[in-house]
Amino acid sequence: MPSRFNIIETIGKPYLTTNIENDEFSYQKAFKAKPSIKFEDISISGKEKRTYKNIDLRFVSDKDTLTILVETKQNFDNDLESAKEQLSAYVSYENKLTGNKVIAILANTTDDRVIVWKTNITDENLLKKETRLKGFNEFLELYFPKITNNREEVMRNTYTLNELLHTHGVKEKLRGQFVGTCLLGIKHNLLYKGLPTRQIIAGLRGILEKLLSNNLNKAEKLAILGNKVLDDQDIRELKDAEFEEILDFVRLKIYPFINDKSTQGQDLLNLFFTTFNKYVGKADKNQAFTPDHIVDFMCKAIGINKNSIVLDPCCGSGSFLVRAMTMALDDCDNEAEKDAVKLSHIYGIEADDVAFGLSTTNMLIHGDGNSNVYQASCFERLKDIASWNIDRVLMNPPYNAQPKRCKSGYVETWDSKKKEDPSKGFHFVYEVAKVVKKGKLAVLLPMQCAIGSDKEKEIKKFKQLMLQEHHLDAVFSLPPDIFHPGASANACCMIFDLGIKHESAPIKETFFGYFKDDGFVKRKFLGRVEKKQGIWKEKEKLWLDLYMHKKVVRGISAVKEVTYKDEWLAEAYMDTDYSKISVEDFETTIRNYLAYLIQNRSE
Repeated sequence: MPSRFNIIETIGKPYLTTNIENDEFSYQKAFKAKPSIKFEDISISGKEKRTYKNIDLRFVSDKDTLTILVETKQNFDNDLESAKEQLSAYVSYENKLTGNKVIAILANTTDDRVIVWKTNITDENLLKKETRLKGFNEFLELYFPKITNNREEVMRNTYTLNELLHTHGVKEKLRGQFVGTCLLGIKHNLLYKGLPTRQIIAGLRGILEKLLSNNLNKAEKLAILGNKVLDDQDIRELKDAEFEEILDFVRLKIYPFINDKSTQGQDLLNLFFTTFNKYVGKADKNQAFTPDHIVDFMCKAIGINKNSIVLDPCCGSGSFLVRAMTMALDDCDNEAEKDAVKLSHIYGIEADDVAFGLSTTNMLIHGDGNSNVYQASCFERLKDIASWNIDRVLMNPPYNAQPKRCKSGYVETWDSKKKEDPSKGFHFVYEVAKVVKKGKLAVLLPMQCAIGSDKEKEIKKFKQLMLQEHHLDAVFSLPPDIFHPGASANACCMIFDLGIKHESAPIKETFFGYFKDDGFVKRKFLGRVEKKQGIWKEKEKLWLDLYMHKKVVRGISAVKEVTYKDEWLAEAYMDTDYSKISVEDFETTIRNYLAYLIQNRSE
């Protein structure tokens, strides 16, 4: 139960201002101290008449001109209108006394419910999403946001940071995890100014220890986040001034442009990870980091909410996990629901230790939720997946996986000439779907998986196996350069209804979207960015509307009943709107087709 003491401690005792006993604040006394301002009683009428003078708790920051007023009740439902009028009187007094911005709160002492208003007590200013008490600085951001989301600035500075790390001799493979660890340190007030490298490393290690204190996989994660990165020779040999310069850059040029308290800000933080790792020139040029706007679209398409149990079995840097968590948290009504989401609704598996470190750090930066992120092959965890009660799967499996990353029994069936997964990642999808058995699965796969020509027997086999147990709900053709500047693969997004045989589905048709234009263009040092601000939101709204309502629009979408023998692409079924075709479109199509032929030439 929230006592007055707990309320004071939560908002912040240093901000509490009192001028009478019991921590209360008397406006009548405060006005007497300022003779130039006249105190006027404000009374409410009804069965009784009361004059309100003393607010239970008043918190003030003179520096930021904000006042937080808290009136406590055993149960404000007993006479809510009177309680609102009482609080409204205090807001009026505060306006006359200071002119400060005001956050006004009714707080129960018999349960943890609060009602929060901004500026004044009206329905328009009721903050419906504010269902818990926060610290003073958290409320402060409602009026004075100190951090501004800036997508292009994050991307531009990430490129510059990569150059700085190169100059200071930090190897490419280490950079993403190292900078993520630094960002985590900055977020948790790491002391580093004027300190030697060894002390900075000790400070970072201490922050990691604290953040992972209740984690079941603490030792495993510390080995990667703390030991493997912070004990690396490149990091240990950084000069004191070099380490300080890197941390200064992260603090001044990256963190100020990311508001991790908003969903948009959390997307930008994820963008920092994916953008940084695209620029570091990885040895594996086929690594396909999913762009954040496509992550957002896929999460919305399969309906992530606070009740979803989400899995990414090949989670990479954690893009899907982060977005699914933030979307689920946005749907929560109280702290208990948020805690449940973080504790038991988000699951991730990643075999590669570098990517595993990134995904764990990414989740920590976004407010934890990393407890169920495991380093393993998803094939080693199939029994666990079956027990996790998953109902939403998001994945972008490796398209050219080597035998050691594939299911062992499946590898034995390969043509002896094949050195990489001939299913282009489709067997990852099939094995996971087989144990999840319910809900929705959204996956990014290369175009070859949607075509499944007679030449590509393995792909055709998995198309057939999937439809024997699951319904193909939709396929979206995506922009050809979707992973730029990372992998060059042309990808599509498939959505399956798990556990519903394709031929037995109540609606057998599949929706096909020709979603090649997402409103993004390539720019030097920035990757793919929006042509103009806000264009993606318009595109996403259109895409979701077409898909959710299975609308057929010439040149954009089609609905068709298909089998495993058919092509699973909009291009094969929709009517072309020739009025919108340009010479540029023709040239692009030819180039993409030639690239496809080269990539799939006979061995």
